[in-house]
Amino acid sequence: MNDSIGPASCRGLSDTVPFQPAWITGSIRTHAGRIPVISTRLTRRDRLGAIRVCLGIGRMRYAVLPGLYAAGRPGPSSPVLVTANYKLTFDRLRVRLDGIDAWILVLDTQGINVWCAAGKGTFGTEELVRKIQDVGLDRVVGHRILVLPQLGAPGVAAHDVRRETGFRVEYGPVDAKDIPRYLADGCRVRPGMRRVRFPLKDRLALIPLELIQAFKFVPIFLIWVIALRFIRDHRISGEIIKDFIPYLTAFLGGSVLFQILLPWLPFRSFLLNGWLLGMAVIPAVSLAAGVERSFLPSLLLMLPPVTAYIAFNFTGATTYTSLSGVRKELARGLPALILSVVAGMVLQIVMIR
Repeated sequence: MNDSIGPASCRGLSDTVPFQPAWITGSIRTHAGRIPVISTRLTRRDRLGAIRVCLGIGRMRYAVLPGLYAAGRPGPSSPVLVTANYKLTFDRLRVRLDGIDAWILVLDTQGINVWCAAGKGTFGTEELVRKIQDVGLDRVVGHRILVLPQLGAPGVAAHDVRRETGFRVEYGPVDAKDIPRYLADGCRVRPGMRRVRFPLKDRLALIPLELIQAFKFVPIFLIWVIALRFIRDHRISGEIIKDFIPYLTAFLGGSVLFQILLPWLPFRSFLLNGWLLGMAVIPAVSLAAGVERSFLPSLLLMLPPVTAYIAFNFTGATTYTSLSGVRKELARGLPALILSVVAGMVLQIVMIR
C-alpha cells in the first residue's frame, strides 16, 4: 500500500486493514472509536515522496485518507486543527506538533492544498460539516472550537458551520511554523502571523515542477523549428540549435525567471507580466545567439505569449490571485495569446518561402 494512504476510516483506525502508513504509530481510544496516532517526525520515505511531488511525479495521488488523527496523547480538551488531505500540507502541520497533544481533522480536498482547495470549494463548509459529523467529533472533545488555517477562510462560512455542528471556527496563523506559539499563547494570533509571505526560497522550491510542466511544450516547438529549417535549407543541420534558443528562452522565462522576479513585476496580471518579461528577454537572447534580425518580428509575435501562458500557470502556487480573477484573466487574455502565436507562425512560413 502507498504510504500516503492510511488505514484510518473516517471514524478511526480500521482493525480489518492489515497495512498502514509508517507515519501512523498506533491508536488511541475515544468515545467515537479508535483514532490513529501519527508520528510528528518525517522519515526518509516522507522526504523522498516530497521530492517526487516537486518533480511532478504522482502529484495528484499524494494524499492522506481524510478523517481524524491524533498527535501525541490528546484528550477531550485538546485543540482540533483542521487541514487538507494533500500530504505535503498534512506533513507540514504534523511536524510542527512535536511534543504537542492535538487532534488533526483532515478534510477531503482531493489531494489539493488548503489555498487552492478553498478556492475550488473542496476545503469548504459542506466538507467541514460532513467530516465533523462523520468522525463524531462532538464525542471526542468537550469543547466546540476548530482551528482552521487562515488560507482556508475563502471556502468556509463559519456561521453555517456553527449552526450545523455547534463548533465555532477560529483562524490560526498563515504559516504552520507559528502553530506551536499560537497554541502556547492560548490560540492568540500575534502580529505578523496573519501576513502572507511568499519568499524567494519558497518560489525556488516550486521551479522544478514548473519546469516539468513547461517542457511538455518543448517537443512541439522543436518539431516546428526542425520543419522550418528543413523547408528553408532542404536539410537538417546544427543551425537548429541556434534557431531553438529563443524558444528555450521563452520556456525558461515563464518557468524560472518569472518565479524569481515575481514580486518586482509591475502588473497584477500574470499574463501581462509574463508577456512583458518575454518581450524583454527574448530579443536580447536571440540577438546574442546570432538569430537573424529579420526573424525577430515573428519571434516576438510567437514567443512572449508562450512565456505569458507558462507564467500564468504559476497562479495556482501563489496567494496573489483569486479564482474569479484567474478565470477572468484567462478568458480575456487567452484568445489574444493564441492569435499572436498563430500570426507569428504564419509570418515565419511567409518569410522562408
